[in-house]
Amino acid sequence: MRLRCLQEAMARGFLDRDAARGVHATLAWLVEEVGELAEAVIKGDRGLAEEEIADVIAWTLSIANLLGVDAEKALQRKYPDLTGKCVDRGDEG
Repeated sequence: MRLRCLQEAMARGFLDRDAARGVHATLAWLVEEVGELAEAVIKGDRGLAEEEIADVIAWTLSIANLLGVDAEKALQRKYPDLTGKCVDRGDEG
């Protein structure tokens, strides 16, 4: 799964709702999910931590969509030494 593909799917499924909520309220949801992830980690509940990691990624992509940020490109710029090893050579861009 490519991050850009997931971000586009999040936009198709949630952008209208996220835009109506606004970036600040959407950010509040992300912060809540990070808190839930922290609780799962502290409890040592791996299954719950997996769910919360998925939520944190999804809400982060929602914020990226609201801000017009391509998360995949942002990661490539910030961490070129790491992301360069993950590029699908037939689908660069």
